[in-house]
Amino acid sequence: MIFGDVALADAEGAILAHSKALDRGRLKKGTRLSADDVARLREAGIATVVAARLEPGDLTEDEAAAAIGAALAGAGVRAGAAATGRVNLFAEPAGLFLPDRGVVDALNAIDPGITLATLAEHAPVGAGQMVATVKIIPLAVPGAAVDRAVRLVADRAAFRLAPFAARRLALIQTELPGVKPSVLDKTRRATEARLALSGSTIGEEIRCAHDTAALKDALERLGPADITLVFGASAVIDAGDVIPAAIVAAGGAVDHLGMPVDPGNLLLLGRLEGRPVLGAPGCARSPKENGFDWVLNRLLADLAVSGEDIRRMGVGGLLMEIASRPQPREALPKKSETQGAADVG
Repeated sequence: MIFGDVALADAEGAILAHSKALDRGRLKKGTRLSADDVARLREAGIATVVAARLEPGDLTEDEAAAAIGAALAGAGVRAGAAATGRVNLFAEPAGLFLPDRGVVDALNAIDPGITLATLAEHAPVGAGQMVATVKIIPLAVPGAAVDRAVRLVADRAAFRLAPFAARRLALIQTELPGVKPSVLDKTRRATEARLALSGSTIGEEIRCAHDTAALKDALERLGPADITLVFGASAVIDAGDVIPAAIVAAGGAVDHLGMPVDPGNLLLLGRLEGRPVLGAPGCARSPKENGFDWVLNRLLADLAVSGEDIRRMGVGGLLMEIASRPQPREALPKKSETQGAADVG
């Protein structure tokens, strides 16, 4: 591509770099100048325009974006139409977005004019939500570079969508003296809101005392469920605590306790009769994102979660604080302190 000032005599077929307001309408940036367009520019007293002239093998920004977008589509992702050098990609079903960083980085390294931006790994998305965008920076790029990008993603997908499946969950909440029923009701509502994106539901709920024997009995009384969620009246801080002990006593197993995500540290991952059991951290009573969401969403998308997976969640695992936590990471300043700071400055 040759970019710069172009005399009108040579401008037919060139791509206009900047919009031009004329007496008879407007020529938009990116317009492939026709003979009539050149005549209108001449009538307006314009002698030269800033434009791009294609060299052999070049593709316009829309042609390049459309080719790369079409190659990226598939595995639950569709491509939109090309416009102004951009193609957006959208989730077809709701699910978890799974990009391959190596492929995305390799595509972005092919040519400075070709870019691909995506959502973060394991981002939960609704049907129709944008998950990635291809943007061609200049008005045209070499066709050879576009071919390399297309071949790259043909050999190894840059991303895919793991669709959510509607699951039936069981919910157990343990109680201690002084725990208000309204707290447990709020926890159920927050959980139902978390499940809405996947179409999953709570099929059964049991509330029982916060002791090993009562929780063991509740686990054994549950009907069929794809996933069991246990919210304890007291946080799990040891493998011998109430929730892990009850799971083991009921014939299950604890796969992992704790996670390097905050809020969400005190999560338990276990199994009972071959199905996942999650011991929820206290922060999961809030609707705000925490480590519990990261594990639950993977299970709802039918992705296996191991202890090793959880141990690798530390980078990016420092999430926004939840103000309602009993013990926030940093002590909140007292009202008198904040007032004093405001008075100072």
